[in-house]
Parts: sequence; C-alpha cells; structure tokens
Amino acid sequence: MRISTKGRYALRLMLDLAENNTGEPVRLKDVAKRQGISDKYLEQIISVLNKAGYVKSVRGPMGGYILSMEPSEYTAGMILRLTEGSLSPVDCAEEQGICEREDACATQILWKKISDAVSDVVDHVTLEDLLEWQESSRDNYCI
Repeated sequence: MRISTKGRYALRLMLDLAENNTGEPVRLKDVAKRQGISDKYLEQIISVLNKAGYVKSVRGPMGGYILSMEPSEYTAGMILRLTEGSLSPVDCAEEQGICEREDACATQILWKKISDAVSDVVDHVTLEDLLEWQESSRDNYCI
C-alpha cells in the first residue's frame, strides 16, 4: 500500500487548519505557502473535504476554511479513506466473497493482517495527536 500525494497533502492541509484554528477562516493561499503545495492542487483536495463536511467554507474577502469539528474528532483514517479510498493492500482483505480462492488461500490471512494493522494505526491517530507530535518535534529541533 502506498499513500498518494493527495492523501498526504489532505492530512497536511487538515493539520494546518487545526494548527491555525483561531476561529477565523484560513485562506487556502496561506496554507499553500506554508506547506509548499500548489494552491490549485489544494483547491481540488479542499473540495473533497468540503463535500464530506470535514471543513466549512467561508466566503468573502476575509473568507477561507475552518474545521467542522474539533481536531480530536478527526482520525487520520477518516481523512485518508476519503481521499485514497480503501487502505487495504488487496481487495480481498477488505471484502469477502470477491475471490474464488478465498476458502483455500493462505495469503488472504496475511493481507487481512496487514490491512487490520494499518487500520489500527490510522483509526487511532487523531489530528490532535498529530498537532501534539508536531509541537513536540519543534521542541526537539535544535538550531
């Protein structure tokens, strides 16, 4: 399994919105500049997040985006599944009955274990956790 730039950038975008969550909307151009990501690409990603209700759009000259929920309510898994789709390494690890060999296939057990391990991690890491980790990494950074 490999997470695409869309999934990685969606997490960075949501983390940036969480970090700059002052109650005021955050402009996408500001996120693009801070994150070093094309604002056109971020527009595509924010559209998906907005349609899912993960962010709220505020129009106008002081407009931008704000999180719809608290950072502790978003998991990395929610964001990655929205942008990436399934996180399973193979289809049969996620959905039973799609493989004719499933009853006698030992590798399906491996794929399921990998899928479960990935889900266990991403479904238990929140944006709030990522904020804490980011702050901690800054504290440990020496100039």
